Amino acid sequence: MTRLLVGPVLRYVGTTDATVWVETDEPCEVSVTVGGATHADRTWTVAGHHYALVIVDGLAAGSSAPYEVRLDGTTAWPAPGSTRPASQIRTLSDHRPLRLAFGSCRYGRAAMMRGDRHFAPDALACYARDLARLPVDDPGRPDAILMLGDQVYADETSEATRRRIRARRDITTGAEDQVADFEEYTWLYLESWTDPDVRWLMSTVPSSMIFDDHDVRDDWNTSHAWRVEMQRTDWWQERIVGGLMSYWVYQHLGNLTPDALRADELFQRVRAHDGPTDELLRAFATRADAEADGAKGARWSYRRDFGRTRMIMIDSRCGRILAGGERSMVSRDEFAWLESQVDGDYDHLLIGTSLPWLLTRALHDLEAWDEVLCDGSHPRLARFGEWLRRAADLEHWAAFGDSFEWLTELVGRVGSGPAAPATVCVLSGDVHHAYIAEAHYPRPLGSRVFQLTCSPLHNYVPAMMKVLFRVFWSRLMERFFRVLLGVVAEVPVPSVRWTRSVGPLFRNELAEFVADGRSAVTLLRQPASSSDDSGLTELTRLRLSG
Repeated sequence: MTRLLVGPVLRYVGTTDATVWVETDEPCEVSVTVGGATHADRTWTVAGHHYALVIVDGLAAGSSAPYEVRLDGTTAWPAPGSTRPASQIRTLSDHRPLRLAFGSCRYGRAAMMRGDRHFAPDALACYARDLARLPVDDPGRPDAILMLGDQVYADETSEATRRRIRARRDITTGAEDQVADFEEYTWLYLESWTDPDVRWLMSTVPSSMIFDDHDVRDDWNTSHAWRVEMQRTDWWQERIVGGLMSYWVYQHLGNLTPDALRADELFQRVRAHDGPTDELLRAFATRADAEADGAKGARWSYRRDFGRTRMIMIDSRCGRILAGGERSMVSRDEFAWLESQVDGDYDHLLIGTSLPWLLTRALHDLEAWDEVLCDGSHPRLARFGEWLRRAADLEHWAAFGDSFEWLTELVGRVGSGPAAPATVCVLSGDVHHAYIAEAHYPRPLGSRVFQLTCSPLHNYVPAMMKVLFRVFWSRLMERFFRVLLGVVAEVPVPSVRWTRSVGPLFRNELAEFVADGRSAVTLLRQPASSSDDSGLTELTRLRLSG
């Protein structure tokens, strides 16, 4: 009998339609039944693995209904004997507040890093346990979860994954005990997304995702020199192709609306292909990776509208331009596309990017200064700058000065227009602590502008890093760094200033953005205790507008 391996994962949910993603162990017909109607599609195959993304339409706006998944007519979800509430498809409504959860950087409980005694409970699993206790119509239920990077760790594998790798190949060469190709990437998702609490959560709350470096490798696309170094190895090409293929299958497709899926040429070719689609996706992944070297690639950025709140997710990893003397977060064409997406009438604009736009001011100056060192004017300083960039992970928006100023100008333009939204919020993760900073432009804006950073969902920060982050947020360190760094090279001055409102906060965390008309608040939650069956407790909330 055909089995459900991963999922169901509820991905896009609009006012009248939705998508449900699954991985099965054999080819089959996958059907989703909701509200008495059944929607079905056949699986398609990649490297011996079988997937389906079923489009569900004809739903009522503002409704909530349980659904079932059947494989060749046999019920596969809800799982037999499950004690959790039925998975629901809850469509968007203009008549209730919008609630979006977000966070990044998560090891599944089965995928702990070495030294896992440091790990507190998984914030995502805690959130699932809280939601399982809420009624279907409770206002505390989220409309979606935004997963802002490092959904899996390809470069820091669990002992269980390492055992599988050792049984498959020689780990003394090539990628060693890290993930090497598409097959091994599938093990990461199986490990991370089948935690019972998280599996149920992902089956009943829609999710939008974007990758960050650990989804592929630490420092991924940090510089052109890094890419050249990787391309000289005999294992990197298979690693990056497998990483981008798996991201397209497991994460990217679910970010798209049903209309976008119907218009997506690659997806339609894969669905219609009679047999394995490996070569189609390998060619696509190769083109996507080549964008950083100046070739035509792929657009992973996307837009979602949640009623009167618009969310634009920016790919700040794969879309970078790094060759030919350029250094940019995305290409000129993608900048133009992103600029076109902010036009419109809405109450709140959310800009999702795995890497924070606004860091501690001291760290911002360090990254901007390091970019100046690396420009090649002084070879010895450039070599030092490149070493420092990788050693200290100096690769955020601040380390792409022109792109930082582009995003700053874009946010300012949105906030000063005649129909300025109440808030513009940049949502990020990556840095393994949570904080809220408010931006202050030299000219008055009609919008309040915030950096909302929440990380990690399930990871940890060494004690020394906690001390450094706290020190880096101080005004004294900011002034000291500008004087110290300026001795070697000029430190670029950003065109916006910002102040910290909340944080830094450590431990595992999950954040929420809640909008009701033009009013908005953000909440930060942490596990209530060190118990593996704990829920979340509210740590702080901040009114953003209204």
